[in-house]
Amino acid sequence: MKSSRRHRRGCCCRCCLWTTVALLVVLLLAAVAAAVFYVLYRPHRPAFAVTSLRVSYINISSSSTLSSKFDLAVSARNPNSKLVFVYSPISVSVLSADGGGVDLGDATIPSFVHGKKNTTLLKASIASNGRQVDSGDASALKSGLKSKSGLALKIRLDTKVRVKIGGLKTPRVGIRVTCGGIRATAPAAGKAAAAVSTASVKCKVDTRIRIWNWTL
Repeated sequence: MKSSRRHRRGCCCRCCLWTTVALLVVLLLAAVAAAVFYVLYRPHRPAFAVTSLRVSYINISSSSTLSSKFDLAVSARNPNSKLVFVYSPISVSVLSADGGGVDLGDATIPSFVHGKKNTTLLKASIASNGRQVDSGDASALKSGLKSKSGLALKIRLDTKVRVKIGGLKTPRVGIRVTCGGIRATAPAAGKAAAAVSTASVKCKVDTRIRIWNWTL
């Protein structure tokens, strides 16, 4: 009986050992493959920048109902000479940067293929009509619009992207672009849309594609 138990324990130990060795070998091969991929393709994450933003109106009624309209242009740059990005439709939102981050308007940019070493200009007309907001948020929005520095805004783009390398394509991965440092004022009633300065606007790209982090 004791000999049989020792034999079973020995088999279990050998099985665990070989499983561990096999796992380490797989991890090593994956690391080598990733290193080779990096050396061959030098992947860089895409870059985004707000090139123009115009505010047609931002109205908050006495009943805390929001109406707004923005015209946005964002440049998307693919810095890679060997990789192509394939984007799904992009959800675009304009949010207040203070307080609860009130959603001021939404739009969708159609899907597109982003070629190598290419910069593409993305445009969207963003609007909200009759959206009910919290009374506290409505008060904060009114205060921001009345201030000399303007209302603090941020722009958020959400989409999924896959990378195309020759005839190969990666699975789609979620990506979020957040652009901050925006101060906007609404034009007076009957006046033309007000242009917003984009000189200080910075866009941050968050993605779960790990290999892009190596280039930071």
